[in-house]
Amino acid sequence: MATITAADVNKLRTITGAGMMDCKKALVEADGDFDLAIENLRKKGQKVAANRSDRESTEGAAIAVVNADKTAGVVITLNCETDFVGMNENFVKMATEMANLALNFNTKEDFLAADFNGITVADKLIEQTGVIGEKLEIRTFEKLEGAFIGSYIHSGNKIATLVALSANVEGAEEVSRNVSMQAAAMAPIALNEEGVDAETIAKEIEIAKDILRQEGKAEAMLDNIAKGKLARFFKDNTLVNQDYIKDNKLSVANYVKSLDKDLIVTGFKRAALG
Repeated sequence: MATITAADVNKLRTITGAGMMDCKKALVEADGDFDLAIENLRKKGQKVAANRSDRESTEGAAIAVVNADKTAGVVITLNCETDFVGMNENFVKMATEMANLALNFNTKEDFLAADFNGITVADKLIEQTGVIGEKLEIRTFEKLEGAFIGSYIHSGNKIATLVALSANVEGAEEVSRNVSMQAAAMAPIALNEEGVDAETIAKEIEIAKDILRQEGKAEAMLDNIAKGKLARFFKDNTLVNQDYIKDNKLSVANYVKSLDKDLIVTGFKRAALG
């Protein structure tokens, strides 16, 4: 039987991130074979992942990153089961490293299949499920491209957002960050009226009409009044029409135009835990 030294255990721990006792046990079982020990630790992770597959992973870290040119960004959530794990420095570091890797891919599937320090992202999640003992998953993956991309991560990594502007003008960094903060705080359902799906619009009109009927309004008046209520719904729930949170005399669209009359918001992405 091979002699397992503390240095061997520490080396395996550095490679895998597993606990000291787990690493020692894996090396003993593998008779000092590092590759076999790593495989055994992964198998343990797969077993733990299978056992926890029905658990809710509603905590974690929401991360937004933007490329050096400010022309593309990605927002992901690395989800876990408890706030204790989600706020751990190493967990947030891993989430950030994964987000930076995600910048290179356009789909969640391609990202999960990508190499992450020698194994795929998907296998890393399984491995760390075994190490941490909680179900881990990439629940959100959103990519955004544009002339200028800004980002914002809310305190505690609970919400992360991206915003695209139509041009890279002086001051775009601050404006895009402020609009990203708006998207984080106000949770718009779409960029503008055109982005709201027909089903949602029909539902809001029907709700408005039901309320008006209960108020005793005449049936002939309902359509016109409901249109007004729908306009209010768009104002409250679409990003560019919302009141700007730092100056409610301006809409978000008008705040952006205060920097440059031709500047508009062309898109946004928002990811939140829960």
